[in-house]
Amino acid sequence: MTSTHDTLVRAAGCVLWRRASGQQIELALVYRPRWADWSWPKGKLKRDETHEAAARREVLEETGHTCRLGAPLPAARYVDHQRRPKEVRYWVAEATGGTFTPNAEVSDLVWLTPEQARRRISRPRDRDLIATALHAIAEEGAGGSAAP
Repeated sequence: MTSTHDTLVRAAGCVLWRRASGQQIELALVYRPRWADWSWPKGKLKRDETHEAAARREVLEETGHTCRLGAPLPAARYVDHQRRPKEVRYWVAEATGGTFTPNAEVSDLVWLTPEQARRRISRPRDRDLIATALHAIAEEGAGGSAAP
């Protein structure tokens, strides 16, 4: 019999980005008061939900923005606060519209340059996605094969 602590927690999220003035890339970070951290928008999958659908839903719920998923990014694997194994699958995602409103999970959203995001983000595993995300964004802009 498998205990709850052996069950993989499946989650999905995005490195959400937009072009600011002068075509500079900005990345969105959310502040989660419960964990006192700055992170990418992400969350657990609902029953029978795909990772892609969960990533879009979490971005909308946590940032108020819709998005277009691009290239997949490396997944993060770690043990969560309840000592369960967790895997978060990430995508690079371009913001396509919306407005942030603070909610029970997320009290703040900031749009930062990649260097500002590197300094602000709380966890090294989240910071590690920045270079890969920027590469994927550049590839998409050069006609890469990102998913719509």
